[in-house]
Amino acid sequence: MLSEGGSFIKGMVLGAVFCVVVSLLANITTETKSDEHHHHHHVKAPSKDDLKRLTDDEIKELSNQVRVSCVIMVHPKILAYWATAMDTWSKHCDKAVFYTSEASKALEAIDLNEKDDWARLRKALKHAYDNAGDLQWFFIAQPTTFAIIENLKYLILTKDPKEPFYLGHAMKSGELEYVSYDSGIVLSYEALKRLVDVFEDEDKCPDRGRALWKLSEDKQLAVCLKYKGVFAENGEDAHGKGLFNSKSIDSLISTSLKDNPSNVVEGCCSDIAVTFGGMSPNQMQVMMFGVYRLRPYGHDFHDLLEFHPPGGSDND
Repeated sequence: MLSEGGSFIKGMVLGAVFCVVVSLLANITTETKSDEHHHHHHVKAPSKDDLKRLTDDEIKELSNQVRVSCVIMVHPKILAYWATAMDTWSKHCDKAVFYTSEASKALEAIDLNEKDDWARLRKALKHAYDNAGDLQWFFIAQPTTFAIIENLKYLILTKDPKEPFYLGHAMKSGELEYVSYDSGIVLSYEALKRLVDVFEDEDKCPDRGRALWKLSEDKQLAVCLKYKGVFAENGEDAHGKGLFNSKSIDSLISTSLKDNPSNVVEGCCSDIAVTFGGMSPNQMQVMMFGVYRLRPYGHDFHDLLEFHPPGGSDND
């Protein structure tokens, strides 16, 4: 057992290592010059006025062009979540692929045969990129996340996938800005292309066991993207309200009841929210009913465009 003096020295050494790590994160150099950075920080959905400036043909073309590939990370220990995600919101993705740590006879998925979370995510994203076809947007989620894909398409409607977008609920840890995995991560084709490219550089984007410190998958993703001049951006509605939520709608409403009792809905979340995290299978089924099936008879929402789920989606 270490003496008190030995513990103190050990603490000093660990503290020094931590300072070095923080400095490395803060001073990562990118391959893109600063004046060329695509660096919005806040990406807003178009307003109704923005859409009114477009012709009917332009709106129709945009709504047909925006297609999303969903990358959903699962494992057999959470089979109920996996099955529910497969049966509910993922049917609204233009392509939905489930990636698992090990095969399950009960549900279809791509077995990556990989236990390490970060290494598995890398393999899944590389597979999604290699098999993208004509899909230009990628949504990465866990099976505890509920997503409203139509609202995601609305957010990225006028965005160019040839630019490096990295969207979601942007957060900060020290000097590192990243998108929270719990609320879903959106990558444009260009961002994913750059990410797959940096995967080849083990010094900049290490695989498991190569790093000095252990980062969560979302932070490691941000570190790798930063080397390629791609930065985390917060997805918001036209009023600046966040669209990606790491908490369930139950939790958000409960918090709003305490903090905004006179205006609970406004205090809770955007009416075009894209995701809610930490959802149970039962909560996801209730969300499907509320979002897609419950309708006030005779009411017209006067939306200027429509997003239709892919053929075979039978849960509207």
